[in-house]
Amino acid sequence: MKSRLMRFALLCLPCLVPAFAHAQSADQELQREVLATERAFAKTMATRDFAAFQSFVSEEAVFLQRDKALHGREQIAAAWRPYYMEKTAPFSWEPERVEVLASGTLAISTGPVRDENGKLISTFSSIWRRDAPGVWHIVFDKGNSICFCER
Repeated sequence: MKSRLMRFALLCLPCLVPAFAHAQSADQELQREVLATERAFAKTMATRDFAAFQSFVSEEAVFLQRDKALHGREQIAAAWRPYYMEKTAPFSWEPERVEVLASGTLAISTGPVRDENGKLISTFSSIWRRDAPGVWHIVFDKGNSICFCER
């Protein structure tokens, strides 16, 4: 019985390896898509491109702020417009980590937020929804305080 099971496992292994490798490469491709999207989203701040910023935000997005939530692209745009009206970007962000659901429909990106001098001031967490192949829109966003406490 044990030897038959081993033989079966050895016969099936070549079938499973390509399937696993394909799933892994698909996951990596989706992660690369989200990384590229998050980087392009962040670039809108650096290039002062407010219209491009809005294009990444889902119509039904929710951005959580300290004291309230902003609901929908219009409300988010109104709150973020002042950041884009300044001559130089008041802050920047970049993704450090991205994870994508196995379904390929939702992803989370996280990373640091820095002030105009490059000093770490916060971190962010963003949830992205894949609305079409290669098209991701941000649906939830939250800045996270960091503690500079001495340990």
